[in-house]
Amino acid sequence: MITIQQSATLVNVAVLGEFTLADFKHFEEQALYKLKSPGELNLLFDLRDMVSYTVDVAWEEIKFFSREHPHDFSKVAVVTNDQWQTWAAWLSRLFVDADICVFADYAEAADWINAE
Repeated sequence: MITIQQSATLVNVAVLGEFTLADFKHFEEQALYKLKSPGELNLLFDLRDMVSYTVDVAWEEIKFFSREHPHDFSKVAVVTNDQWQTWAAWLSRLFVDADICVFADYAEAADWINAE
């Protein structure tokens, strides 16, 4: 399950439990809507309560960021304590122009993503 909050320049996603394909499609729909607005768009992913994700989510994430929207985001903050999620976020930097940073603390991630 995911929750999504939005502001003018931010899509803030929290994943709770398993991150499913339906959840990713919901995120994608919200992000695509925000991308139609002028200006930069930032993403904040809170993955601290994510238990797992399905393989199809991983594939959709790769397609969405590296193939379809590699230049559309300014900053991406990932909040996690998981070593594999941190590694995946750093690997994403190879395919996306966004400034990607990983945080263990949500408040630090929010401060960074909102800084000009």
